[in-house]
Amino acid sequence: MCLQSADPTDWPVAADWQSTVDHFFQGTKGQDLLAFLKRRIDQGAVIFPPQPLRALQLTPLHTVHTVILGQDPYHGRGQAEGLAFSVAPGQPLPPSLRNIFKERQRDLGQAWPAMPVPGGSLVAWAQQGTLLLNSCLTVEEGQANSHQGKGWELLTDAVIAQASASSRPTAFMLWGAAAHKKRSLIDESRHLVLTANHPSPLSALRSPEPFIGCGHFSSAQKWCKNAGKR
Repeated sequence: MCLQSADPTDWPVAADWQSTVDHFFQGTKGQDLLAFLKRRIDQGAVIFPPQPLRALQLTPLHTVHTVILGQDPYHGRGQAEGLAFSVAPGQPLPPSLRNIFKERQRDLGQAWPAMPVPGGSLVAWAQQGTLLLNSCLTVEEGQANSHQGKGWELLTDAVIAQASASSRPTAFMLWGAAAHKKRSLIDESRHLVLTANHPSPLSALRSPEPFIGCGHFSSAQKWCKNAGKR
């Protein structure tokens, strides 16, 4: 499935994100983004995912304890499901997600999803309080970063700022250069910020912050547990 409409009323979000979303789309930058999306749909572009704001639907602000921030959605047909790094059920695991599971297993000793049925949907993580957010929320088929700089980054800035303003201590995992740009939006006196390269095979093992071996899962788990005792 692909994006069928440039009408944000077709993209439900949880009640405590609604004002942030409305404020963005009522503004000039939000209107420009919607006009761009409508134009590309009318021109026949295939845009993923069908529900760009699904992360804000499945993970209400008041449930957020962890934020995983990536770059933009998968650009292969049938992959993106509106959650960063997650793929729709039945899809093969993309290389970035394979590395995420690899690091999680190394760090926490937790096995990969059962095979041979691919288990790449992270809906359960989202429903349990992990906000799976990309910096840019749509992409065109076969064209990575094709909607970068069209306005989504301003909305995701606002989402990160709102999560930072929340009274609940939160662990932010920023993976890749696009995610690192949002660090200044987070109050590090109250929240944990962890940075690493993007989990893509192109960068997962590179310096200065290799993703493989970063230990983010155990660090976040311990920090959230201790924060809950304060």
